[in-house]
Amino acid sequence: MARELASIGVVGLGTMGAGIVEVFARNGVDVVAVEISEDALERGRANLTGSTDRAVARGKLAAADRDALLSRVRFAVGLAALDAVDLVIEAVPERLDLKRRIFGELDRVCKPDAVLATNTSSLSVTEISVATARPNQVIGIHFFNPAPVMKLVEIVRTVVTAPEVVADVEALCARLGKVGVTIGDRAGFIANALLFGYLNHAAGMFEARYASREDLDAAMKLGCCLPMGPLALMDLIGLDTTYEILDTMYRRGGRDRRHAPAPLIRQMVTAGLLGRKSGRGFYTYERAGSPKVVPDDQTPPPAEAAALDGARAIAKVGVLGAGTMATGIVEVFARAGYEVVSVTRGPERSAAVAAAVRTSLDKGVARDRLTEADRDAALGRVTWSTALEELTDADLVVEAVAEELGVKQALFASLDEICKPGVVLATATSSLPVIDIAMATRRPADVLGLHFFNPAPAMSLVEVVRTIRTSDETVATARAVCAALDKTAVVCADRAGFVVNALLFPYLNDAVKMLEASYSTTDDIDHAMKLGCGYPMGPFELLDVVGLDVALAIQRELYRELREPGFAPAPLLEHLVTAGYLGRKAGRGFRDHTAR
Repeated sequence: MARELASIGVVGLGTMGAGIVEVFARNGVDVVAVEISEDALERGRANLTGSTDRAVARGKLAAADRDALLSRVRFAVGLAALDAVDLVIEAVPERLDLKRRIFGELDRVCKPDAVLATNTSSLSVTEISVATARPNQVIGIHFFNPAPVMKLVEIVRTVVTAPEVVADVEALCARLGKVGVTIGDRAGFIANALLFGYLNHAAGMFEARYASREDLDAAMKLGCCLPMGPLALMDLIGLDTTYEILDTMYRRGGRDRRHAPAPLIRQMVTAGLLGRKSGRGFYTYERAGSPKVVPDDQTPPPAEAAALDGARAIAKVGVLGAGTMATGIVEVFARAGYEVVSVTRGPERSAAVAAAVRTSLDKGVARDRLTEADRDAALGRVTWSTALEELTDADLVVEAVAEELGVKQALFASLDEICKPGVVLATATSSLPVIDIAMATRRPADVLGLHFFNPAPAMSLVEVVRTIRTSDETVATARAVCAALDKTAVVCADRAGFVVNALLFPYLNDAVKMLEASYSTTDDIDHAMKLGCGYPMGPFELLDVVGLDVALAIQRELYRELREPGFAPAPLLEHLVTAGYLGRKAGRGFRDHTAR
């Protein structure tokens, strides 16, 4: 049976340390809060009182409960004050030498059966533990910021941590109302190992001018429903902290280039551009520490703003295809007031698309999202056809047929013969090179990608993919069309995965590699990303929804283009697909869906 850890010490009262103090005191636990000097102690006290006062002002904490909370905390200078506590949690800056020095002193000061814990997010708990004569009583307890709000705690055991110590800490986390996931001592643990590879990749894409900072952030917020875009998140975390975590993970994690800090991050740290804490990072903030972004010399992109002035007028739109995506695109344009020609192969497919569009619009009426008159007007704008010749006077044609390069190339060659000069030809491909499709025509300057997300009527993001031959006028036209559709357009270059898939699928692949290494379970990894990072779905939940075969195909394409070992598809993913474990559509993926 786990023993009750009744008194807690916290070393370091910055934002994280003060938050940890608040967590324990809120739950009726006595805390000794320690800093190195009187000035630092007062700053820590201010961090705690500021947080609790804000909670009272927002109605999330009663004034009497705040007073009771603060009465449970004893502030002190120096580690000697921790001589009687049952557990000490260290929350000082991420420097191994500093942490080892503190643990050596704690070993001398604390009572023999006290548990010594570090809140490190990236350093080796094992290397910290050997600074003591009791490494079996050392453990990692990694809270997430802000600690009073975030539910996840990573409990990090070393190879010598005593099982009873792990059990004691697991029971403590449960008492605090936290979800604890117990894992081994590996660089980045779960959440940071998956999160920071993704953040680093985004920084590299921005550094290469692949997409603007606004478009990168908008793509991941709108395309993946994430609470923040990657560049804004790095500003919140701090570019210095981001660099330290990546550098540690690179050195400790097998020197995977996914974790080698992008040169831009190091340059920004050197220049003092640390994010919100300094008032400027990828974005400029109203003042140091403020979350409010203000315009700076990068906003707005003047070339793109000027290019919008050259947009062509679009009145008639052709949509090719009979699948779910084509059906959604037909609905989107018809609802926005465009005349639409839906072209499919054969009358049966044409009737199926018409029925699907009608059903979707009927659902919109039933949910009070549009009126019957709006529905009827949208349907009245659509012509259903099986002949490409119906597109001779179209101003924009969007192709949304199967993801087969040869099929798309043949179709675009036919459109090149049929369509009038100046028409914008767009492919809705999510994975194929747009330039390969564009060069099947004699007008590559008029060809680009318009990657809608499924379901197209509901998702507000469109990736506008320009090739090296796409004209500024064509891009401007696509952006103007997206604005008319009430969609957010993000402009990117023609590279595998575009923005969303290029950032999303390597993260999913990393999660599969983590599972393959038996580091953690599917449930704990999903919990870590949902509770620790605020993701709407865990990676394995998402893989089962997307389809393991789809994930494998996209990851193979990314690896084929980038040739980086870190992007190689996880062997476990390949084996599962080969065995027919494709996710929900097959009834079985990382989880069994047959009973659902």
